[in-house]
Amino acid sequence: MTSRPILAPIGVLCAALGVLGGAALLVPLIHAAPSVLLLEPDAAKDELERATREGKAAAARAARLQREAEVASEAATRAAHEAAALAAQIQQAEAEIEAARAHYSLAQAQRAGIAARLAEKRAPIARLAAALQTAARRPLALSALQPGSLKDVVHVRAVLASAVPHLQARTADLRAELAAGRAAEASAARSLDQLRSGEAELRARRQQLASLETSQRQASRAARGNALREEERALALAEQARDLDGLIDQLDRQASLRRELAALPGPILRPADLAQALPAEMPALAPSQTAPLRLQLPVAGRTLAGFGTLRDSGARTTGITLAPAAGAQVVAPAKGRIAFAGPYKGFGRIVILEHDGGWTSLVTGLARVDVSVGQSVIGGSPLGVAGARDEPVTIELRREGTPVNPLNFVG
Repeated sequence: MTSRPILAPIGVLCAALGVLGGAALLVPLIHAAPSVLLLEPDAAKDELERATREGKAAAARAARLQREAEVASEAATRAAHEAAALAAQIQQAEAEIEAARAHYSLAQAQRAGIAARLAEKRAPIARLAAALQTAARRPLALSALQPGSLKDVVHVRAVLASAVPHLQARTADLRAELAAGRAAEASAARSLDQLRSGEAELRARRQQLASLETSQRQASRAARGNALREEERALALAEQARDLDGLIDQLDRQASLRRELAALPGPILRPADLAQALPAEMPALAPSQTAPLRLQLPVAGRTLAGFGTLRDSGARTTGITLAPAAGAQVVAPAKGRIAFAGPYKGFGRIVILEHDGGWTSLVTGLARVDVSVGQSVIGGSPLGVAGARDEPVTIELRREGTPVNPLNFVG
């Protein structure tokens, strides 16, 4: 009798031990990853879908605004569109960072699941491999000198003949799991690269926007006197107002007065022929019944409360509350005029915008405001930045003082 019956499985045994070694190496890799805020798998899937959608929308806005800046004939219009395009690019980078974080969370969850399954499979295969290794080390000559040893050799051969196919099948499963684990590792690494790249691009975009805003402030320094007077009047109204609704009502009344004054006919020129009849008085322009054009949400983020959500107090919400990323860029929801910008009790820093046709929008929860009262903005113009993570930002839209759902006009 030769040693082939016992030595034949050694190659399979070595392969099994190699697979087990690879399985053991997979687990520490999960704990060696950089510190990134991870999401639960279901939340990560939702976040990935939302961030991907918002990133594409921001990229489309940035491209449109950049085209409009290139064809603008006036320097002020061109600068406004360039700033809005940069703000859209910042929001695109923020969305891509959130998408990369969601990708990374999903890859980590997949790796953790694979590691758990490998840990379950490793123990029985390790015991089987150890038994086969012990049997394979026993010299055949020694078996021939011991009573009954040849019979034991036959039994071992039979055990090996049945065990080796099973071991091969189990190690094939392990090899497949390890391949999936390596794929998850590569996916996580790519997501981390995208995360770091997105953060670097975000910093660069923010620096560009800060430089542009500095140059715009310097260019408009001559008109700062009027802006200061308007800002003082707005702050005085805020002190007098009973609550935020009262402040908006007072600002609405001022806006209505401005519209009425703007609609009055101008001075009538003296006709060359004094016998000629004077022209008929121009009728006042009726306020537009349409919504502000291209209304957009001021910040990207998960929806915490929709319009009309019932509060604990029993009242219903009059806007939409979002949970943006920390320090996220906040932009103007539509073209308009800044009626109020600054802190307001209980709401952080807020911005109130007047739009054509009696529309008013309100954005609350800003950590920093980058606009001033009286300033004209376009849709997408930077208003400021959000606070720390999970500090909400709320948008309200009103028509002649009546709250309406902003989502009905987002497009």
